[in-house]
Amino acid sequence: MGKQNGSCWWCVKAVKWIPVIFILTIVAWSYYAYVVQLCYYTIDSYVQKAFYLLFFHILILMFLWSYWQTVYTNLMPVPDKFKIPDVEMEKLQQAETEETQRQILERFAQDLPVTNRTIKGAMRFCEKCQLIKPDRAHHCSVCGTCVLKMDHHCPWGELDGMGRFHLLFLFFVALMFAVSLNSLFFYHCYLVVHNRSTLEAFRTPMFRTGKDKDGFSLGKYNNFQEVFGDNPRLWFLPIFSSLGRFTRIVEI
Repeated sequence: MGKQNGSCWWCVKAVKWIPVIFILTIVAWSYYAYVVQLCYYTIDSYVQKAFYLLFFHILILMFLWSYWQTVYTNLMPVPDKFKIPDVEMEKLQQAETEETQRQILERFAQDLPVTNRTIKGAMRFCEKCQLIKPDRAHHCSVCGTCVLKMDHHCPWGELDGMGRFHLLFLFFVALMFAVSLNSLFFYHCYLVVHNRSTLEAFRTPMFRTGKDKDGFSLGKYNNFQEVFGDNPRLWFLPIFSSLGRFTRIVEI
């Protein structure tokens, strides 16, 4: 029986790490896309490259730091003064009526700084932790303990009740992905208006007259139409309307 409980415990611990691994996988992909594909291969200016890399690495270090804090900072325990002593707990378990239990809890908590009550007006009591719940505290079934200023148990970081690190983590996630995705977005907008593919940006097309990076350019607006089509109503809908696939073949 002990082995089964041990196995189940390890299974639960393993499942809890899946969201964390997922986050770190996304971060690793983002790091590769931004640092290697964009900064290393695409940007020619060493000054510009250094600026982008410095700014991005500051963000990712702050992100990893805040995420580490979110996952590994221990919960603040409920102070011992809220825990029901064994003697009082025995009286509580032997009480025959709900009113008697209520009086025992009220008497024990009369000097505690608690103002929250149940819907029935009784003292909030956690049977699992055997303590009077402080204001805003709730029992977390995942953590298996009462948590001060409980918000919810977030699977992306095991931290409850410590919103500061969680907010910092989310802020740096948003900022890091904003920098990464915006950089890729504006870079591809640049490619569209110059009528270049990513490969053509890395390796200038060769013509009979020699290399020409603008060899396929038809002008910014026409270049845009080659990709998005000539019907403005379809530009921002995921419907095929591109002219570029057929234009060159027809002209030839």
